[in-house]
Amino acid sequence: MLKSCLKSLLGAALAGLAIAAGAQSPPPAPVAAPNPQQPQAQQPPTVSASARRLYERSKGQLLQIRTLLKTQDSQASVGSGFLVSNDGHIVTNYHVISQFALEPDSYRLRYATTDGQGGALELLDFDARRDLALLRAVDDGKGGGLKGRGALGFRPQNQPLAKGERIYSMGNPHDVAFAVVEGNYNGLVERSFDPLIYYAGGINPGMSGGPVLDEDGLVVGVNVSTLLFAQQVSFLVPGEFAESLVKRSLAAKPIRSAAWGRLRDQLTRYQDELVTRFLAAPWESANHDRYRLPVPKQDFMRCWGRGTSADTKGLDFERSQCRMDHALFVSGNLQTGWLDMSHEAYDGAKLGALRFARQYSGSFRNERLGAADKSRTAPYCKEQFVDRDGLPLRAVVCLRAYRKLDGLHDLSILVTTVDSPTEGALGRFDARGVSFDNALKLAAHYLEGFAWTNSSKTK
Repeated sequence: MLKSCLKSLLGAALAGLAIAAGAQSPPPAPVAAPNPQQPQAQQPPTVSASARRLYERSKGQLLQIRTLLKTQDSQASVGSGFLVSNDGHIVTNYHVISQFALEPDSYRLRYATTDGQGGALELLDFDARRDLALLRAVDDGKGGGLKGRGALGFRPQNQPLAKGERIYSMGNPHDVAFAVVEGNYNGLVERSFDPLIYYAGGINPGMSGGPVLDEDGLVVGVNVSTLLFAQQVSFLVPGEFAESLVKRSLAAKPIRSAAWGRLRDQLTRYQDELVTRFLAAPWESANHDRYRLPVPKQDFMRCWGRGTSADTKGLDFERSQCRMDHALFVSGNLQTGWLDMSHEAYDGAKLGALRFARQYSGSFRNERLGAADKSRTAPYCKEQFVDRDGLPLRAVVCLRAYRKLDGLHDLSILVTTVDSPTEGALGRFDARGVSFDNALKLAAHYLEGFAWTNSSKTK
């Protein structure tokens, strides 16, 4: 019965998307994610003799990667990269070159070396999930290009680093100058869906895509992002993923047209894996006396909670929020590939039924579901009452379609219990960038997480 109701809800929402386009508005603030242009206030530590030695040894393979607007020849974004072959192959971040990958008619790529040379670049492949891209310098036929400058090697996977080992990040922060930043390896980030290295060092905008080396000058990771409003908390893509991309695509032909189809295929495979792993984990208990509320296992999500504050004026509540820390970068207007959920449980016995109903319904109305923007249609929503083993729920299911990533949607679900005049629970679930079939599975899984507690059944 529940799955039948959901299929009807989501089917109507999907059908309505064709007419859901409206006025465009700015997208909501993104989840913590890379931004090569965003200013940070991190100060690099004093450079040691080892850092100087490694920089001098590897600076010939260190590059700045620029995305230029063709019509004005002005700089649109800037990042870093490094040579991985003697034939001019370069690794950088996908987010550094995403404008070119998606709009090659409007942008072009250039490199600059530490000794002042420059030239054109072509895109061979990218891995949006790992935020990596493989480029190659264009041979100008006049002895230019990057052939013969050498390459950086990767640290073997069977030689893992120990926590606390010194490692060295390189790049061109804020387009100021090439630099080396010394820091520490601190293992992998806990509760991350994909492996990320926690680097205790300052990565600033412009360093994205640059190499991070061990004491032997081997690549252990690639600069990718930093934690906002934190000191010396940065993240690296493990070198093994960059090495795999190089091996897989070293002989690939250049990508000449907009890569939306390639990007869609990568995101589709990713969301399949994400949803499969999420659905395989059973819900945990929120320890509420009346309702069983869906709380995910914290394998790759983090949860926070809080209770009644002093100014609630008689309304007691508990709130919990769980979300993934990292999103997949698509473009400057869009990040995707993450899950977010929350619930609020209310006790309004001190308020009385009328005042409680006013505040409870107000909380439901205040939930924002977004609007049409450059990347997605406006949300199309359907509402229905659902019975969960005797617990009545009011459910609103919304879908937003991606304009250039066919078959992918943003799913939002609002749920509220409607069983008591002075008690209730409000839940919200969001999934970014999922297929219709996976949206149906997620919606069913989420609603099945609501029920009476055993003690409530016996009352």
